[in-house]
Amino acid sequence: MLVFEGVYPPIPTPFEAGELSLAALGANLDKWLETGLHGFVVAGSNGESAYLTIQERIALISAVRARAGSRRVIAGTGLETTAATIELTKASADAGANAALVLPPHFFVGQMTPDVLRRHFEAVAEASPIPILLYNMPRNTGINLPAELVATLALHPNIVGIKDSGGDIVQITEIVSRTGPDFEVFAGSGSILFPALAVGARGGMMAVANVLPDACCALYALAREGRYDEARRVQHALLQANAAVTIRFGVPGLKAAMDALGYFGGNPRPPLLPLPASQRAVVVDIVRAAEEQIDQILGPR
Repeated sequence: MLVFEGVYPPIPTPFEAGELSLAALGANLDKWLETGLHGFVVAGSNGESAYLTIQERIALISAVRARAGSRRVIAGTGLETTAATIELTKASADAGANAALVLPPHFFVGQMTPDVLRRHFEAVAEASPIPILLYNMPRNTGINLPAELVATLALHPNIVGIKDSGGDIVQITEIVSRTGPDFEVFAGSGSILFPALAVGARGGMMAVANVLPDACCALYALAREGRYDEARRVQHALLQANAAVTIRFGVPGLKAAMDALGYFGGNPRPPLLPLPASQRAVVVDIVRAAEEQIDQILGPR
C-alpha cells in the first residue's frame, strides 16, 4: 500500500482568459518541485473543482503526473452521484493519480445520513483501482463526517485516510484514536497542522502550502523530530497567512498571494471574482510578513 504522509498543497487551477493554462501550471510545478513538498492535490476545493469540466480535471491530473516524478498525485474525484464518482475516479487513475480524494455528495444534504454516506464511500472504494482518501469539508458541503463513520469506513481495505478540513482538533484526535496505524489522517488547514501532528496525524493538505511550502515542510519535519518549541513558533507564524488565503479571502486571495510570490495565480473562474487591489495588498503583506517571521525562526537553511 502506498504511503501518503507529508505536506501536500491543494494546487489552484490556472486560467488565462477563462481557459485552463497548462503552461502556467507547468511553471508553478517547476517552482514547487524545488521545495520539500511530498506531492500535490489536483482538482480539490482550492483547484476550483466545482468549476472544472471532467475533461479539464483529467488534463490537469495528466499534466501534474507528467512532471511530478516520484511525488504522489492525489486527485479530487467527489461528484454528486456514486456512479459519476466511480467513473471519474477510474479516469483519474488512468491519468496517473496515485489516490482519489473523495468529497461527500451534498446537494441533497438532508438525505445524506451516515448510512447513505457509508454505502456511497464503500461503493466507490470497491470500484476504485486506486486508494481512497475521505474528504471532510463541512464549510463547503454542509456535511461533517463524524469520527464514528470515519472509523467504520477505515475498516475498508481501500479507504486509507482522510483530509479533515473541519478545523476541529478534538474530532481529528478522535479519528486518530479510533482508526488503525495504517489509516492516514491529514490536517486540512494550516492553522492546525502542528496540533494535528501532535495527536497523530500524518501530514497536511493545506492551501497555505502553495505559497509557503518550505515553512509548512519545516513545521512537519520539526514536529516529526520532536523539536516542538520551534514547530510551535512556526505554527503561530502561519496563522494569519493561512487565514488570509482561506476563510478570509478564499481562492481569490490565494491566487493573489501566488502572483506576488512569483507563481502564476491569475484570476479565478467566474462567478468568483478577483480581489480588488486594496485587498490584494492586504493578502500580500500578510503572507510576506509570515515569510519573514518564519525565516527568522528557522534561520539559514
